[in-house]
Amino acid sequence: MVGKLTEIQIDELLERQIVGRIGCSSNNKIYVVPISYAYEGNSIYAHTYEGMKIDAMRANPEVCFEVDDYGDMANWQSVIAWGRYEEITDPADRVAAIQILLHRNLPMRSSETTHIGKHWPFYADNETIDGIVFRIVITEKNGRYESYSNSAKISG
Repeated sequence: MVGKLTEIQIDELLERQIVGRIGCSSNNKIYVVPISYAYEGNSIYAHTYEGMKIDAMRANPEVCFEVDDYGDMANWQSVIAWGRYEEITDPADRVAAIQILLHRNLPMRSSETTHIGKHWPFYADNETIDGIVFRIVITEKNGRYESYSNSAKISG
């Protein structure tokens, strides 16, 4: 069976996953890149560094975000959300956004590229967090699924 996810199912999938893909465009090029994120209050929060993704979103803040949960080719869920990129520059707002990210991602295994500061997962009150903290304020979202209980499982 193929169908549409309810609003509750869409939010649950966005809350459950920690890696999604941002689609952005600049200079007639589409750029899609995976990011770790946290979803709260109809916004996607993330932390990153200068690069092609940030350049594209600054040039054109209208972006797309995709996340999925893939069991096999007959059992999956996918959400696509559209929204507007907002860089978080106010110090208090940056700390609040970082707390959202820490709360969501801290229980997960991390790598050097996910460390927000040199004292990860903690930071001193006077420590400046390098990089760019941003959110995507979602303006539209929809989700689809396929569910088939007799499907063959694919290993690999």
